[in-house]
Amino acid sequence: MHKQSYLFFIFLLLLNTAFAQDSWIRINQLGYKPNGIKVAVWCTKSEKLDNKKWQLIDDQSGKAVYSATTGKSSGTYGPFSETVRLNFSSFIKPGKYYLKAGKAKSPVFEIGEDVYKGSADFCLRYMRQQRSKYNPTIKDSCHTSDGYTLYGPMPDSSFINVAGGWHDATDYLQYVTTSANATYQMLAAYRDFPGVFNDGYAANGLEGANKIPDILDEVRWGLDWLLKMHPKDDWMFNQVGDDRDHVGFRLPQNERLYGRGYERPVYFVSGEPQIRGKYMNTTKGTSSTAGKFSSAFSLGAEIYGRQDASFASLLSQKAITAFAYGLKKPGYTQTASVKAPYIYGEENWMDDMELAGAMLKDNSKLNYAFELAQKEPVTQWFIDDTAAHYQWYPFINAGHYELSKKISGKEKQALINFYKQGIEIIWKRAEQNAFYRGIPFIWCSNNFTTAFAIQCYWYRQMSGDDTYASLEQANFDWLFGCNPWGTSMVYGLPSRGDTPVDPHASLLKIGKYPTDGGLVDGPVKGSIFNNLIGITLYDADEYAEFQSDLAVYHDDAGDFSTNEPTMDGTATLIYLLAAKEAEGSKKKVATKPVNAKPPVVANAFTYDHGAVIKGDSTQKKIALVFTGDEFADGGFYIADVLKQENVSASFFLTGNFYRNPAFKNMIRTLKSNGHYLGPHSDKHILYCDWTKRDSLLVTQEIFANDLGQNYEAMSSFGIKPTDAYYFMPPYEWYNDSIAVWTNHFGSQLINFTTGTLSNADYTTPEMKNYRSSDTIFQSILRYEQTHVSGLNGFILLLHIGTDSKRTDKMYYRLPELISYLKRKKYALVTIEGLLNL
Repeated sequence: MHKQSYLFFIFLLLLNTAFAQDSWIRINQLGYKPNGIKVAVWCTKSEKLDNKKWQLIDDQSGKAVYSATTGKSSGTYGPFSETVRLNFSSFIKPGKYYLKAGKAKSPVFEIGEDVYKGSADFCLRYMRQQRSKYNPTIKDSCHTSDGYTLYGPMPDSSFINVAGGWHDATDYLQYVTTSANATYQMLAAYRDFPGVFNDGYAANGLEGANKIPDILDEVRWGLDWLLKMHPKDDWMFNQVGDDRDHVGFRLPQNERLYGRGYERPVYFVSGEPQIRGKYMNTTKGTSSTAGKFSSAFSLGAEIYGRQDASFASLLSQKAITAFAYGLKKPGYTQTASVKAPYIYGEENWMDDMELAGAMLKDNSKLNYAFELAQKEPVTQWFIDDTAAHYQWYPFINAGHYELSKKISGKEKQALINFYKQGIEIIWKRAEQNAFYRGIPFIWCSNNFTTAFAIQCYWYRQMSGDDTYASLEQANFDWLFGCNPWGTSMVYGLPSRGDTPVDPHASLLKIGKYPTDGGLVDGPVKGSIFNNLIGITLYDADEYAEFQSDLAVYHDDAGDFSTNEPTMDGTATLIYLLAAKEAEGSKKKVATKPVNAKPPVVANAFTYDHGAVIKGDSTQKKIALVFTGDEFADGGFYIADVLKQENVSASFFLTGNFYRNPAFKNMIRTLKSNGHYLGPHSDKHILYCDWTKRDSLLVTQEIFANDLGQNYEAMSSFGIKPTDAYYFMPPYEWYNDSIAVWTNHFGSQLINFTTGTLSNADYTTPEMKNYRSSDTIFQSILRYEQTHVSGLNGFILLLHIGTDSKRTDKMYYRLPELISYLKRKKYALVTIEGLLNL
């Protein structure tokens, strides 16, 4: 990089940063299909947006390929003074693009037929992670002693085996309410779009194809648990555990919270109010839970009838007995709590029994189902524009959709009109803002958004009317970044986008397991957030400038109201993503499972303060990383060992290192041997305070100059910035601002994976934190042997040289270390090979 061009780049960078803080363009980060609706939202805190020019720019050529002028601004929305829709649906050429309007520039996005490919399968990762009994993420058993009965015809505290199913969210409670709905949604996704789903995992959730689409493995896990929860014709259970579970982040293996060892309470569907502690629910009957059982069993029987006749027969029989149980006492069943007033306070049931009646194999209850459809034509939250927690659930009435397939004439048209009535109610609110947002900002708003998008899709399929197609797409786009915060609401999807990195999730917070594919709750009204019990944000709010009284969203593990992934929301999203992938392709009518390994659409990376600190923990790959500034005594030795072992590694070196004449031959050797060479800052200066991490010690201008000079020093070895995308910060110490500035520079911040003492190989004997090479080596082995995922995805940091005061050089243990890792079947790759961003 020449000095003049570099200084000009810095000027543009700072200029762009100054302007980029008051105008934004929000897009669907997953991308858009060529023949689909393509709309972004331009939002600002200062500009006037009426009649302004905007452009679609080809990312590769930098040339404008489409331009237009805005119409009238849609006015204020949340934190923005003005917003306007940018519609480029008529542009259909596949490629990568970005939008530019006024002072705003969008992230790069793709237009292509395969932009949603693999996304539904990706969300199945979260469903597998939620498994109880055996959890394939932690590769351990949990909750195998469930449980002891309450409120049933048998004596209280009788043991019943109900181990299995899915944990509901970050807590480990289990509800038929959500589990049966999730099972139905995934069964429907496979039935309607079988060609979308692939086979990469075994029935137990561990990696390895078994010639069964992964989604069928998952629904079988759910169905098996539902059968345990309805073991006899007159026995039906509603939930396992209660809110005594809410005791903070932890892993699920060894819970003893209820005073009976490892057993948890199992609540019977009694049709009567239930109380534990000081809170009583308002249960009125048995129908809402029983109806959900029945519909899941019926659809399961339909699917499995093609491959497992005895299992399908059992499901058909259970669908009948569950339906009868729903007639036992018409009314809704709520969940029970002990410590807090938060329950699934469902207050409708006719939608559940309508769906159950529509799904029964013998079609004997179609008239009954249509009677119920007329009594609940529109789910009540559409009308009220609010709801208590899960008051009207499921958030979409699937009964209308299923029943419409079995009746005709005026009755069928009535069902279509019921959907249209609900959509029109939302549209009247949505058309007043640029985001087409008509969904209430209440708890689990993303689940409502997903359900509503599906209702729009079903209406379009049933009626052939695409009047609301733009509204449908806007709700889908909202989930993946076309929202005030510009973030996807799904962990890890897309892999290179702005997605949740710090969700309220125990397995991530404690176990460091990525919650890939989990749909978080979503934004709520500011008033709701401020009045919830037990919420404390752990970190500074990176979305502070986008919060408003209208709605808040926090990517913070402390916020269970907006940033907690949920099992049922994710299962419903799987249906929507499958529909989007299949639309316009032949996948919808596939007749047999596709057994190829699913494509990787997002990476299971671990982030800390905006830096990637670990690769995919499900892959046996490790990146050996060496940093260097003033010392290089191990350089040639390390190069020789790596060559002998046929291993590639990565070296992050400062500008001081690259400019040092004594090190030039070594650098050339490393480069010629195919190792990755990257930046480590120019002068090895400390960017932020050791104790007050949020306190910066450099300005953005100083940072940009430091990193730029590092790249300039690398250019003398023929290393371009595009060849060295990853940046390891000096002292391996940084904060969120450094991560953001690195991204503005066009690079990706990384850091070493914590858990071992490898980074202490620079210490000298007089230091308090001195660690011998043997201590360091044993810490690596100990971590590998005591963690379920071993060293999978590790960025293992060592130093290319150390002070002469340290005579016990860790790099002399490199042959032994590599030998051990090879015996354990790890692939040793460069940082590019590990992350491939």
